[in-house]
Amino acid sequence: MIDRFVTALAWLAAALFTISGCMLTYEVVARYFFVKPTVWAAELSQLCLIWGSLIAMAWALRFHRHIVVDALAAQLPPRILRWTDTGAMVVVAVFSAALVWKGWPIFWDSFERGRTTGSMLDLPAWVAELAVPFGFAVLFAQAVIEAIETFRGNRPGHWEAPHE
Repeated sequence: MIDRFVTALAWLAAALFTISGCMLTYEVVARYFFVKPTVWAAELSQLCLIWGSLIAMAWALRFHRHIVVDALAAQLPPRILRWTDTGAMVVVAVFSAALVWKGWPIFWDSFERGRTTGSMLDLPAWVAELAVPFGFAVLFAQAVIEAIETFRGNRPGHWEAPHE
């Protein structure tokens, strides 16, 4: 079930990146060809990029699409490498949990106080801030799954990308 959810979030992230690109292209054309800049394109495209990046993290982790520095790890035997990969997933889970724990109060404070971005569009600040606890909560869940499955030997290590 989590795999389907993470994949759906990845598709949503791809759509948000595409929408952001379209908005920025429109902004460039409107600004430089028609001298009619928008008040919404820059801020909404930033919002799409923030949400897209943070909701795609779990998919990148699940399918080993993240950067791995393995100069030392490549020299280790597979059994030890499984332990190091499991440990790395535990570190990701702990880091993600810390960001959810610290990010939620920031979002909630902005939500309760009605803070806005202060830009011309003046969106509620919590819309962007919610992306942090949400994205990292999903990453936390995926990191825990990866740690368990890697430890059990049910997931290939980082040196063997899984098939989609």
